[in-house]
Amino acid sequence: MANFLNNFFGIGSESETEDYEPQPAAPAAPVTPAISKKVVPIDRAQHAAKPAPVENGKIMLFEPRLYGEAKEIVDELLSHHAVIVNFTQMDNKAANKVVDFLNGAVYAIDGEIKRIGEQIFLCVPRDVDVAGKLAGDLNSNNSERL
Repeated sequence: MANFLNNFFGIGSESETEDYEPQPAAPAAPVTPAISKKVVPIDRAQHAAKPAPVENGKIMLFEPRLYGEAKEIVDELLSHHAVIVNFTQMDNKAANKVVDFLNGAVYAIDGEIKRIGEQIFLCVPRDVDVAGKLAGDLNSNNSERL
């Protein structure tokens, strides 16, 4: 039993280990760290990639009725298009979930989301600036609504 364990763990006789000749190692390719696009760096200014140029400056309009349509909106933002979303056709609870989802997506792409009406939002990617102010500030009399 002792011989079996010694052989198993390589504690055999010296003659068995002397026959070993190490093979030269193949040169290893340099490893370059890949930066994942799903990870948001802490210092965005230092790691910010140049945005893709806006080809035709499209503004997409959406009137979602279901929560599942939020993916289409985010796909347009990822294509560097500004998006106007009108939530009048959606119930309040689902609309709030979509707005939360859009907030996360806009944050991830370093964009902006602005409320431009009672139930209308403007979402823009990083390479689109939003300037100006609405004539009347939205007051909080409809705060339970979105």
